[in-house]
Amino acid sequence: MTTQFATLSNGLRIVTEQMPSLQSTAVGLWVDAGGRHERPDQNGVAHFLEHMAFKGTNTRTALQIAEEIEDVGGYINAYTSREVTAYYARVLEADTALAVDVLADILRNPIFDQKEIETERHVILQEIGQAHDTPDDVIFDWLQEKAYPDQALGRTILGEADRVRRFDQADLARFVSEHYGPGQLILSAAGAVDHDALVAQAEQLFGDMTAREAMTPDSATFHGGEARKVKDLEQAHMALAFEGPGYRADNFYAAQIYSMVLGGGMSSRLFQKIREERGLCYTIFAQCGAYAETGMTTIYAGTSGEELPELATLTIEEMKRAAEDMTEVEVERARVQMKAGLLMGLESPSSRAERMARMVQIWGKVPPIEDTVAKIDAVTLADVRAFAENQATQAAPALALYGPVETAPTLEAIQSQRAA
Repeated sequence: MTTQFATLSNGLRIVTEQMPSLQSTAVGLWVDAGGRHERPDQNGVAHFLEHMAFKGTNTRTALQIAEEIEDVGGYINAYTSREVTAYYARVLEADTALAVDVLADILRNPIFDQKEIETERHVILQEIGQAHDTPDDVIFDWLQEKAYPDQALGRTILGEADRVRRFDQADLARFVSEHYGPGQLILSAAGAVDHDALVAQAEQLFGDMTAREAMTPDSATFHGGEARKVKDLEQAHMALAFEGPGYRADNFYAAQIYSMVLGGGMSSRLFQKIREERGLCYTIFAQCGAYAETGMTTIYAGTSGEELPELATLTIEEMKRAAEDMTEVEVERARVQMKAGLLMGLESPSSRAERMARMVQIWGKVPPIEDTVAKIDAVTLADVRAFAENQATQAAPALALYGPVETAPTLEAIQSQRAA
């Protein structure tokens, strides 16, 4: 399997990888625009725009968009993150051109019908309400807000309900004009795809777009802080974060391995100590998230209100212990888990298309898998212990608590334990 890359004269990039054993294609358009590209008055518009993409164009109704893809047995969907918006489809080989045509149509020719705007506004408000009613969803929004206060990266992707109620056609069109230029688009496809045919179709569908300068989002800085909401729930929810590296940083893979050892699976330290040995919770995990210039290690647990203080204390103890006695066996297990997850994911054309798009966005190219594996293998025990020491004692923290959390430790108390 060979990755092929092309760039149109206006800056639109095309990346493909043919997978000879497949009879289907995963194809999508990744836009270098997400929640962090919004100004304060635009918060939530990127997500609103994603919803509106399927609500009709100059040539297709919303029903026709769905029917054209589903009539050939395919599916089409989209998502919005803090750094990217993606529109993608999966179809059989013979229908690849159709899928690309539909994707191009919904990005280039949306009509933003007022009736459909009102319908989707109601849907999004229901989505916001559902998120607020889901403790282990909303707590991560609060954590993000405390980690990056008064910054685009700290705002919720869905947006606040009051602002969503005010969005109109002009708001949607303005965001498209500001961020959907050809230089911000990546057409990525994997599976039964013909690279030359896709490039030719891209030239036909996008070649007339005028290149324009991209709007660079403000740089983000991790500050930290505490959010606490006491509510009569069955469980107390705790999300704890520590500043970590961005995805271009030298210690990015050390951070990933650390989070795997700390709370990445059933064999991880937090799972074994807090769930298996003490029985303090059903769910506990750690994960490492990264953005262009910053990132964070996040620990989440749900438990009863009376057991939360002990759980929080044990969590910090395990973080400090990891900096002192993490073993090569643990690091090697995490390396293997990371490599297995990477390689297993690449067996899916959808995962492969998404990875290629993200690599092009981050690096301007798709590094060979062997290079990524080599970077994972190059991380040493000393590297991970050094990162563990930073997380346990130095990295800026953020804390979010929700539920019966009256007796939960404050961020100040957690800081005191870290310093002890």
